[in-house]
Amino acid sequence: MTATDPSDDGALVLFSGGQDSTTCLAWALERFPRVETLGFDYGQRHRIELDCREQLRSELGRLDERWESRLGPDHTIDLAALGAVSETALTRDTEIAMAADGLPNTFVPGRNLVFLTFAAALAYRRGLRHIVGGMCETDYSGYPDCRDDTIKALQVALNLGMERRFVLHTPLMWLDKAATWALAEELGGRPLVDLVVEDSHTCYLGERGERHDWGYGCGTCPACALRAKGFAGYLARRGA
Repeated sequence: MTATDPSDDGALVLFSGGQDSTTCLAWALERFPRVETLGFDYGQRHRIELDCREQLRSELGRLDERWESRLGPDHTIDLAALGAVSETALTRDTEIAMAADGLPNTFVPGRNLVFLTFAAALAYRRGLRHIVGGMCETDYSGYPDCRDDTIKALQVALNLGMERRFVLHTPLMWLDKAATWALAEELGGRPLVDLVVEDSHTCYLGERGERHDWGYGCGTCPACALRAKGFAGYLARRGA
């Protein structure tokens, strides 16, 4: 197989170091015998999430010998230009609030479109057919590039533009945050849930100081609030 020959057994996971992408990585490791990961540095305020990735990858391998044998190289792409053209609360030191258009000012226009395009370009070179992302339109902030229709449209465009048959997987698309926590338990038991709590990062402000029952973060930003609400719902559903 040459570097650009697509393979049905290879997957590339968009892996930020957050709860959703960690769960998606476990999902991919359970399904594909060859899995690589990709992170993006776009000047995000919560860049600390990238620092969590190495530990998470290492610990995921320790949870399951099959996962360890399937986990391939990690890649990071510098997308500083995306941050430079984005006037958002994720790329600037500004208060998180709702914008005039009804979207939160944490929305980075084009982010997932750019991420998936670069992911497809890398997958093309690495001979990987499957691309996995943590986009979700069930429990989310209303970002238009997280919608299922957006992902399906982009899959068509990427396949036409690259003459490939990439498959974009979004295993969290129709799950609320409580169900995402439950999926982690289904995939890796309580050890995976504990790993997500301890080592993944979600807080938009990049705070790792205070430890909550759902993990580290400021506890007040939209990302922390959603994660905390989901964890409480997960515990309630399992009767803990």
